[in-house]
Amino acid sequence: METDPGWLALHAEREAVERALALAQARQKFSSDPDTAAAARRDEADLLINLDRVLTLIRAAEYRRRPGARRW
Repeated sequence: METDPGWLALHAEREAVERALALAQARQKFSSDPDTAAAARRDEADLLINLDRVLTLIRAAEYRRRPGARRW
């Protein structure tokens, strides 16, 4: 089951979003340009929404992978 392409794709997407989130946070912290820092804050907000979506999909996929999981 660990080689399921959908499962692997979700985790790859999570990793990419987490990496982008870390970069947005670093741009906020280390930018000397207020416009760049503001753009990074907006990016961070969008990325947090996306991360929540991906983590929800991962939790749902984990539940479906359990033996005897209910199908709605």
